[in-house]
Amino acid sequence: MTRTLLASTFLTSLAVGSTAAQAQQTYDLGTIVLSSSLSPVELGRTGASVEVLEDEDVGGNDSAVIDRLDRLPGVHSTANGGLGGTSTIQIRGLPAKYVGVRINGIDMADPSGPQNQFDFGGLTASGIGRIEVLKGSQSALYGSEAIAGVVNITTFRPEKLGFSGRVQAEAGSFGTYSGTLGMGYKSERGFVALSYGRVETNGISAQSFNTEKDGFEQDTITFSGEYDVNDAVTVGAALIHRDSKVEIDRFPPTFTGENYSEELGARVYTTLRTGAVSHTLAFNHFDIERKDPGGFTQRFTGERQTFSYLGSAELGARTVLNFGLEHTEEKFTSGAARGSEDDTAVKAELLFAATDQIDISAALRHDENSTFGGQATGRLAAVWRPVEDLAFRAVVGTGYRAPSLFERFGSNGVPTLTPEDSRSYELGVEKTFAGRGFAKATVFYTEVDDLIDYVPGGGGCASPWGCYNQIPGTTTSKGIELSGEYRLASGLSMFGTYTYTDAETDGKRLTRAPKHDLALGLSQDFTDRFSGYVDLRHIADVVPSAFAPAGHKVGDYTLVGAGVSYDVTENAELYLRIENLFDEDYETAGGFNEPGRAAYVGLRAKF
Repeated sequence: MTRTLLASTFLTSLAVGSTAAQAQQTYDLGTIVLSSSLSPVELGRTGASVEVLEDEDVGGNDSAVIDRLDRLPGVHSTANGGLGGTSTIQIRGLPAKYVGVRINGIDMADPSGPQNQFDFGGLTASGIGRIEVLKGSQSALYGSEAIAGVVNITTFRPEKLGFSGRVQAEAGSFGTYSGTLGMGYKSERGFVALSYGRVETNGISAQSFNTEKDGFEQDTITFSGEYDVNDAVTVGAALIHRDSKVEIDRFPPTFTGENYSEELGARVYTTLRTGAVSHTLAFNHFDIERKDPGGFTQRFTGERQTFSYLGSAELGARTVLNFGLEHTEEKFTSGAARGSEDDTAVKAELLFAATDQIDISAALRHDENSTFGGQATGRLAAVWRPVEDLAFRAVVGTGYRAPSLFERFGSNGVPTLTPEDSRSYELGVEKTFAGRGFAKATVFYTEVDDLIDYVPGGGGCASPWGCYNQIPGTTTSKGIELSGEYRLASGLSMFGTYTYTDAETDGKRLTRAPKHDLALGLSQDFTDRFSGYVDLRHIADVVPSAFAPAGHKVGDYTLVGAGVSYDVTENAELYLRIENLFDEDYETAGGFNEPGRAAYVGLRAKF
């Protein structure tokens, strides 16, 4: 059960066929990706930048998924404490409000928060089978909150016919215990999969001014299923439910407290195939309730419902046309504040194999929002493969972020806010090495206008404490991503990523966005059963938030992790891992601790 530390799955071949249809049947272009277009495509045929994590690589060497995402080029995270504390990711220097998150196609952003964004703090690998990170402005495919990119998560699904499953149990530092059980059944007509996971920990003190530990516990249930009623009709459904409690640090006189959160995401769909055209109708639902019994605002709720239609037509051997319509209704409450909106979007995408070596995609989308009116976005992407082991990619795209319901209708909101707009550009090259690895480089540039931010102390706001408002200036993020892996015949694998990011607004650096982000790693198969790894991550040149307290520890840091595993049987593995091996004392958010050295032992198995 050899484990890999890949930053993305490398392509097994870049050969192309004489037609798009033949390519799918005859040539192996590697991993199929779900996020880079409106219909699945081979990774070798998309111009977009996509990182893919599967199986153990999703989180096999980490307590939380966000720690694994941290090693990907262009991705950086910040956390308010340990496991369960509020945690978000940046992509290419842009903060979480610009990153969309989908689980089984369900938009998981919290409509009740100050911005529509996803909290990664409690997300473990429990029930997760695959993660794709799509980078750059993607509103032409995903609408709002996709200026920096999209994280697309797929839950556990059975891979072989019949009954199968997987189980994992782990214990370690800070009184942490976790377990996951996933079971599924697959037939020629479809599959059904169910997983349950629980994690609990005594935790660390989230805030740096005390030593009282902040515990966390969470239950996660995922379900997915799909069935071919006949050759023309497929029906499917998916569900995710998370119920969690996290202890928090408060200021005097209470000092401590507890926050509760319950999330439910659900999706049902049916696909009808009529000749060369397929039609998919879907309904998505997401709701969240957060409770803070000792807080100023004690209850937050958010709800989102989306009705969608997506068509896909083969227009000859080289061309696919995707087209769709979706309607979303969203509402929130935050104490006495409440608000709602609806959005209707039409979208289309053309996938064209111009030659045997060139694939082009063009996407357009128009959103009509009940509050601020229309918004149009687009994306053009291309990949050129002059030879089978070399690919050049280019993408240009536009995006937007709609003001959140809280920014418009909250106690400090301004109802007349308009969307932020973005443009992004990137050029990339990738070289593969005959099944042994890859080397990849991408230069990127993104700019964002009509920024929305919190303006303290009045400034024309209805509240004397300030409000959210449009502020002057253009945010730019530019840089380069480098990544690669190479596997030697001896069983030694080496990987590395480096990202240089220059992110600023009118000359002022964006906070918490490192200029330099380096990750290196080695893994070795010592025997057929025994393997180990070591990895290093170095962050340099970070600007702390203006709200960071005196004496904060936001800045340069280096983290080292290591682990070993032993295959007890062909399908069962014992493992030991150590995180933050040298006990680095650091912060990613000023005034909030990060875990010190920690050790975990566990067993994972498949059946």
